[in-house]
Amino acid sequence: MARSAVLARRLYERFEPVHGIVYFAPEPRAAVEDLGYRGFWRGYFATRSAPLGKADARVVQAIFYNFASFRVRKSLDGAWDSISPAQALAVRLAGAVAALRRYGLTEDDNLRTAAELLGRAAREASPSGRPLYAALTTVPWPDEPVAALWHAATLLREQRGDGHVAALVAAGIGGRESNVFHVAAGRATKHAIMRSRDYDEEEWGEVEAELTRRGLLEGGGLSPYGAAVKADIEDRTDRAFLPVLDVLTDAELETLFRSLTPLPGR
Repeated sequence: MARSAVLARRLYERFEPVHGIVYFAPEPRAAVEDLGYRGFWRGYFATRSAPLGKADARVVQAIFYNFASFRVRKSLDGAWDSISPAQALAVRLAGAVAALRRYGLTEDDNLRTAAELLGRAAREASPSGRPLYAALTTVPWPDEPVAALWHAATLLREQRGDGHVAALVAAGIGGRESNVFHVAAGRATKHAIMRSRDYDEEEWGEVEAELTRRGLLEGGGLSPYGAAVKADIEDRTDRAFLPVLDVLTDAELETLFRSLTPLPGR
């Protein structure tokens, strides 16, 4: 099996929905609200940053990279007054497992194999320059197979995400710029990103003007130069993620792809 950036991207696309269910399925959202976090963003920032402990909002904003500073501050204000990071992590995991079970995941041999192989890759990945992944490595590993699969997918998602932030920084694309750049590349709609990342028209226009001034955008889309920069960022992200597969043989990778089947209904 050729070990290329394409392979790294294929694996990411296979396991990312396992992790991502925690943000959109009703079970984890209800579990987080029952814990005491009212509103999507309060639960999102508290539970995702919980591996970092009671981190200051400035630290969380720096690591998460593309969110508005006021949103991070508002969401984390008082987040740990009566709830511990350990409690937040436990509830997040329980909600994710409940959602995955509803999608049909059970402790069969196929899932156990996927959890073991993905878990081995997640345990052995490099933490260097990857703060959120490094923090997650301090979280106890779940014993139950569905929970272990979600935990492994989460570690690898954040390891890759940390690497993506590094690629953006190296390319000179700031956090708020990265969202506008993403939309210009056709990867998301302006409406969705403005809403989810808290832009008003003034800020959006200022960022567009700055990216245009630097030759990255033209006519609201990517310029040829901008397209090349975007492609390089994605390639660097995938290549930086590729070494997580080194711990697995080609045969084990093939087994992982067979056993890590897409979630039904996703």
